[in-house]
Amino acid sequence: MTPTNIALHQKSRILELTWPDGVVHNLPCEYLRVYSPSAEVRGHAPGQETLQLGKEAVNIKEIEPIGHYAIKIGFDDNHDSGIYDWGLLRDLGDEYDKHWNDYLDRCDKAGYERKEPGQII
Repeated sequence: MTPTNIALHQKSRILELTWPDGVVHNLPCEYLRVYSPSAEVRGHAPGQETLQLGKEAVNIKEIEPIGHYAIKIGFDDNHDSGIYDWGLLRDLGDEYDKHWNDYLDRCDKAGYERKEPGQII
């Protein structure tokens, strides 16, 4: 299923996706960055994932369509190698709470305390 609309809200760091069934997902840039489908983040095999830390203030600087099946997102931390297909984006939206809580748990286990954007680091 292909989104009917994709809108980037840079000030709030949100990528808004509207789907043909009327579902709207508002995905934070940090969330998209830490769940990048790139090999740098996911590794080349299970167990090779790299926890992405310090991405609280990351923003999207460009979105490039890839055929009719995906987008490539360029972030302002110079990460731009992940290709987000529609199925992945739908899953990231539909399962946001599960994925986000898993990320927060992994940050806790790593001893990392997330900073809110604008918080003194």
